[in-house]
Amino acid sequence: MSEKSRVIKAAGVVGAATLLSRILGFFRDAVIAWYFGAGHYSDAFIAAFRIPNLLRKLLGEGSISNAFVPVLTDYLAIDGREEAFRLARSALWVLSIILVVISLIGILIAPLIVKFIAPGFIGTPDKLALTITLTRIMFPYIFFIGLVALCMGILNVFGHFAAPALAPVLLNLAIIFSVFFLCPHLNTPVLGLAIGVMIGGILQLFLQLPVMAGHGFNFWQKAKMGHPGLKKMSRLMPPVILGGAVYQINVLVGTLLGSFLPEGSVSVLYFADRLVQFPLGIFAIAAATAVLPSLSRQASLNDLNALKDTFGYAVRLTLFLTIPSMMGLIVLRVPIITMLFQRGEFSLQATLLTAQALLYYAIGLWAFSAVRIVAATFFALKDTRTPMVLATVSILANIGLGVVLMKPLAHAGLALATSLASVLNLALLVFALRKKLGSLGWRGIAQSALKTLVSAAVMGTAVWVAAQFLIPDQGTSFIALFAGVMACVAAGVAIFVVCSYGIKSTELGNMLAEIKMGIKRK
Repeated sequence: MSEKSRVIKAAGVVGAATLLSRILGFFRDAVIAWYFGAGHYSDAFIAAFRIPNLLRKLLGEGSISNAFVPVLTDYLAIDGREEAFRLARSALWVLSIILVVISLIGILIAPLIVKFIAPGFIGTPDKLALTITLTRIMFPYIFFIGLVALCMGILNVFGHFAAPALAPVLLNLAIIFSVFFLCPHLNTPVLGLAIGVMIGGILQLFLQLPVMAGHGFNFWQKAKMGHPGLKKMSRLMPPVILGGAVYQINVLVGTLLGSFLPEGSVSVLYFADRLVQFPLGIFAIAAATAVLPSLSRQASLNDLNALKDTFGYAVRLTLFLTIPSMMGLIVLRVPIITMLFQRGEFSLQATLLTAQALLYYAIGLWAFSAVRIVAATFFALKDTRTPMVLATVSILANIGLGVVLMKPLAHAGLALATSLASVLNLALLVFALRKKLGSLGWRGIAQSALKTLVSAAVMGTAVWVAAQFLIPDQGTSFIALFAGVMACVAAGVAIFVVCSYGIKSTELGNMLAEIKMGIKRK
């Protein structure tokens, strides 16, 4: 199988699982919005959930894998399967000990953590105390999601992508379960959400264990606590966490600054970010997860020409999928938010505020996505210092821009700051990678991106016109609104595909070819 085929197949598996997770995630957020609205309790939970959720994204969506996959790939290619399994067992035991210690420390210093991530809550003692309690309940989630992330890296190296990608589905189901069956029976209902997070973490880990056993992994064989591969991994890990998760850190900065804005600002930023996470997870994170093992194999073999070819293809494919998604979110932002969240305590005003944030997050979607691919290429080359340094520059820029823009634009300024900081991060990463590897085929990438942008612009214009006729006004039934939004989305996809076919998009051609081959194999 060619590397392009491997990437498309793996990205398809991860993307499909992520799609299911994101759909359930929206249902989860809609249920939370319905039950708690955008106010005191939702602000407290969302601020407290930022830490375990950030750790889930830092660890579960790449950081552990980005450090572990290149090292494990080297051992698999050079020393064989059994030595690779020895390294994996050592990593699991050592990481388990580290995560237990971190969880205990997190519980003890929860007041300091909350005051740092939501300093605006200090002036509201009840909200501060509730946020601290929720943080303490949820902090041990890091133990389970950290081990899930390591299992993901192990399974990805051996060509299995489905179980790790499906793990977030169980988290969403557990939180939804908690809203209906735990929250109503507690004196402080929001505590049920925190319990649901912990149940979800346990279920996510248990999903991975039988799959790993099925690949021949023996958890109970003796493992060296000081395996030499762990030293390589430990050197890569800290810079990988910062360099690979700059977007999530920038969103956390937005939460910190948003706590100084009027009540509900933290909530609307969260809901807007959730909508951006939909295409980001399905396309960009799926592509980065799928491409890292291929890039790591090519780096291990020192086949830099093949690595650059795989990199260029992954960037083109990611932009081909995320640019039209960006256009769709911008055009349909208000009806999508209305459909998903506007019910119960979530008012029209909350919808309009969330739409403002979503507009400014969405314009940076292409940059959020491309950063994942460029950073993964550095990680495959075992260069973690460059992404770390450039991520630090981006985070500092985000803080400065956020402070400046939140005055005239309020919460929307924080979203815009995150987008601008990601564009800066991407530009710096691209410049550094070109300096490291030489020509990366940017002419082909630019031509492909331009074709995609033209098709997306035609699609966006057509969808905007269609929305005037197909999407009903405020106050109509959910079914009518859902039908209108889905009709616009379907029309947009069809128009984009037709336009891309008409201008002979290489990415569309490759995807159609893989689909045809898959049908023939069946």
